[in-house]
Amino acid sequence: MPPYTGRLLAWSFAIGVLPPIVLIAALSTKSLYLLDYVHVITGGTWTGFDVFMGVVMSRIMRSLEIQQRVEVAKRLTPTTFFILPSLAAVAITSGIYLAQSLGKFDLSSPWIIAAGIVVLILTAQGFGVFMPNGVRIFIELAKLKPDTSKIARLNMRNIRLAGSQAVFQVIIILIMAHLAIY
Repeated sequence: MPPYTGRLLAWSFAIGVLPPIVLIAALSTKSLYLLDYVHVITGGTWTGFDVFMGVVMSRIMRSLEIQQRVEVAKRLTPTTFFILPSLAAVAITSGIYLAQSLGKFDLSSPWIIAAGIVVLILTAQGFGVFMPNGVRIFIELAKLKPDTSKIARLNMRNIRLAGSQAVFQVIIILIMAHLAIY
């Protein structure tokens, strides 16, 4: 693997551990303000990543040659490897705790059920497709003769899927806006 991969992974890990630490602080201090902050900042950042990747990066990547796509994937994959799962897990977890704290977590509510369905879809995509594709890209990059078309294909799959995630993110924001008002 290229020498910068380790540095990018270390940076991703260092940034990725911050949201869980702040979530633990919010839960241990029982600070509703901090819990709400953690939920909004991680959810908003996660949504921003998905919108950027799905709308902007997908257009850029389509315009690049295969080797150029691989060069982007070599840097993008380690950079987002820990950050995105951390943001997703903390946004979801803090959202559940926040809904419980505000008395909104009623499993018979169609709004909570809808939120749960969207969260399940986002989780399945993130941990069932994004993460395994990231691992596959790392495995391919570690080979003496990496299959560049495979790397580009896996990376494009992740970037396109980010567009789908952005749609579901907008849906869950609409659901949360309803829950905040009613």
